[in-house]
Amino acid sequence: MKYAHRLIWTAGIAAATTLMAACGSGTPETGASSTASGPKLAVVATTPEVADFVRNIGGADVAVTQIIKPNVDPHDYEPTPADLQAIATAELVVKNGVGLEEWLDRTIESAGFKGTVVDSSQGVTLREGGHHEEEEGEHAEGEGEQHAGEEEHDPHIWHDPRNAKIMVANIQKGLAAAEPAKAGAFAENLAAYTAELDKLDSDNAAAWAKIPKADRKLVTNHDAFGYYIARYELEFVGSVIPSLDTSAELSGKQLTDLVAKIKATGTTAIFAESSLPPKTAEAIAQQAGVKVVAGEDALFGDSLGAPGSPEGTYLGAERHNTRVIVDALAG
Repeated sequence: MKYAHRLIWTAGIAAATTLMAACGSGTPETGASSTASGPKLAVVATTPEVADFVRNIGGADVAVTQIIKPNVDPHDYEPTPADLQAIATAELVVKNGVGLEEWLDRTIESAGFKGTVVDSSQGVTLREGGHHEEEEGEHAEGEGEQHAGEEEHDPHIWHDPRNAKIMVANIQKGLAAAEPAKAGAFAENLAAYTAELDKLDSDNAAAWAKIPKADRKLVTNHDAFGYYIARYELEFVGSVIPSLDTSAELSGKQLTDLVAKIKATGTTAIFAESSLPPKTAEAIAQQAGVKVVAGEDALFGDSLGAPGSPEGTYLGAERHNTRVIVDALAG
C-alpha cells in the first residue's frame, strides 16, 4: 500500500513540475499571511507549530506558507502540487525535524529548491523511542549525536516549552542568516517570545503543583506527550494507538492490557486528540469504566486549533492542554 502511495505521489509531483515549468513560478498559497512581495522573506514552514514560531520570530518581515493545516495528521502526510510550488518559490524552509516530515526531502528535491532548510530541532535532547522507555533525565541544550537515527526518536519535541525555546532560537538564526538587515528585529522578537515561553512553562508547573503526583496519570490517543510528561512529572499509563506514529493499530491483546492497566492504576480519564477520531478511545473508556475527554476539550497532540482561535497558536494550544488535563484529573 505504501509503495502504491509513493507511485501516486511521484506521478503527482511530476505533473506539478510540468505545470510549473509551463506557468512559471506563481504565488504559493499561504497559511496566515500572504507570500512575500517586496522586502518580505518568503518562508515555508511544515507544521502548524513551526509556522506559528516563524510568524512570531519573523513578524511583519516574513511571509509564511504553512504546509500542514490544522487537524491534519503530520505522520502520514502526502504533499500536494501547491506544496511543491510553495517550496520551489521559497527562500527558506523551516521544519520540525526528528523525522516527523518524512515526505519533505523528496518534495524539496522534486521542487528544485536550492535554498536553506532550517531544522528547528537542532540542539534538542531527544527521547529514544517514546517516554515510557526513558527515565527522567537532564535537559541539555547542546548539539550532539542525538540526531543520529532520527526515525527512532520522539518528534513531538514542542510539548516541552524549554524545547520550544531552542526551536525558536534556531529559527531566529535561520531568518537572520537569510535576511541580515532584519537580524535586529528578529532578535527582539525572539527575546519577547522567549519570555512568553518561560511564562508558559512556569504557569504549567504551577497548575501541576496542585495535583498530587500519584494522581498525574495520562492516557491519550497516541504516544505524543512524552516530553510534556517528563517535564511535569506525569505517569504515562498508555495510549490508544501504541506508537509515536498514528498509523499503528492496537491489537486485541494490547487493548485488553490497556483496559487492565487503566483499572489497576486508578486512571480516571482518557484524553482524545483533535486530529484523531475518538471512537476507539470511547470504546476503551467504556470497558475501563472511565470518562473520555473529547470534543472541544480534545488535546492538541500533533496540531493546533483553527486559525484565529486562542488554540490556533502554540501558546494557546499548550495552555488548553494543561487546563483540560489538570481540570479532568482534579475533578
